[in-house]
Amino acid sequence: MAESTCTNTCKRIRENETAKKLANDLGVDNPLMVSDQGPAPVEGDTGGIMSVNIAPKKGMRKAPVEQGVIHLSADYGVEGDAHAGDWHRQVSFLAEESIQVARDNGLDVGYGDFAENITTKGINIKQMPLGTLLEVGDALVEVSQIGKICHTRCAIYYLAGDCIFPREGVFGWVVKPGDVRVGDEVRVVKLGDGTVNRAFSDKPL
Repeated sequence: MAESTCTNTCKRIRENETAKKLANDLGVDNPLMVSDQGPAPVEGDTGGIMSVNIAPKKGMRKAPVEQGVIHLSADYGVEGDAHAGDWHRQVSFLAEESIQVARDNGLDVGYGDFAENITTKGINIKQMPLGTLLEVGDALVEVSQIGKICHTRCAIYYLAGDCIFPREGVFGWVVKPGDVRVGDEVRVVKLGDGTVNRAFSDKPL
C-alpha cells in the first residue's frame, strides 16, 4: 500500500512540475490548468470525437446533441448553433484532455461546458498551426485561431481562478460541409504555415 501511494504521489509531483514549466512558459497564473496533449501535431495525426455540442444563444454553455451528430455548413459553421455565421470562428474545438485538467482541479464540468462545439481526444489540437486543415467526420475545417481573449470572466474562472479555454480552445472555419458524429475521426490533412485563408471578423454576421 505504502509503495503504491508513493508511486502515485511521485507521479503526481512529476506531472505538477511539468505543468509548472508549461505554465511558466505560457505566463499562466495557475500551473495546474495546462493540459498535456502529447507531441506536436504532424500530418496524418488522428484523434477521436467525443462529443458534439450546440447552444441556441451566445453566452451559454453548449449542450451535447442527443442524436450525436451535427452538420457543418460551408463557410457558415454548425447548423443550429449561435456562433455560426460569416466570420472566422465558425466552429470551436476543445480537447478532452483540457476538460480533464479542469476536473482534476475540482470542477464538475463536462462536454460543452466550455462552449466548444466539438470535443476531441488523442490529438494535440491546441498546437495546430494556423491554416491547418482538419478532416472532421465528413467535413473539412481550417484552423483560424488558437485561444481567445475573454473580456468578461466566466463562472469557471471564478470557481477555479483560471479557465483553460482561452488558451487551449481552437477555432476554425468550414471549408467543406459535412456531418460530424460522436465516434468519428479527426485527422490532420495538412499542417498550416500560419496563414488563414478566411477574412477575420469580430463577430458572426
